[in-house]
Amino acid sequence: MRERRAARESGRAREFAAFAAGAGGRLLHAATLLTGESPGDIPGGPLGENSAAERLLTAALARTYARWDRLRGEDPYDHTRRELATLFAHRAWRYRRPRGGLLGQLTPQERLVLVLRLHEGVAEEQAAAALGLPVERVRAICTRSVALMRSRAPETRRARPEPRRAAGAAS
Repeated sequence: MRERRAARESGRAREFAAFAAGAGGRLLHAATLLTGESPGDIPGGPLGENSAAERLLTAALARTYARWDRLRGEDPYDHTRRELATLFAHRAWRYRRPRGGLLGQLTPQERLVLVLRLHEGVAEEQAAAALGLPVERVRAICTRSVALMRSRAPETRRARPEPRRAAGAAS
């Protein structure tokens, strides 16, 4: 009896470890966008052990692991992404102060909508259901946030140089 349980737990841990290894990078990127951290914010490298993004992701993965056996047929990535969004929404007050970068200028709700809609590709209806907002509100937040980011983005477009003409071409 104990051997079967130990084997089941070991299999569960291996499955979860494989999932976390495969999806961890993308989920960490989403968490980084949500928290508004930039690599320069954290001493000692791109993201340190004490980064808010890593703490947020760790909590979301812990919740997913706790429900791992009950996720039958459900996509674990979607579940973890929902947990990440829920945890961020509940802790949003921690991320109110402006941070560096373009996303740091947005409110936590605006960041959450943009990350879900544009980075993760979640449909408006699904994002609205996950956030408990009307679809129109999600659409308005997304539109306003994108317009705000475009207006504050540094000008990266440069005047295009004249195309070079081939030698000997008629003018």
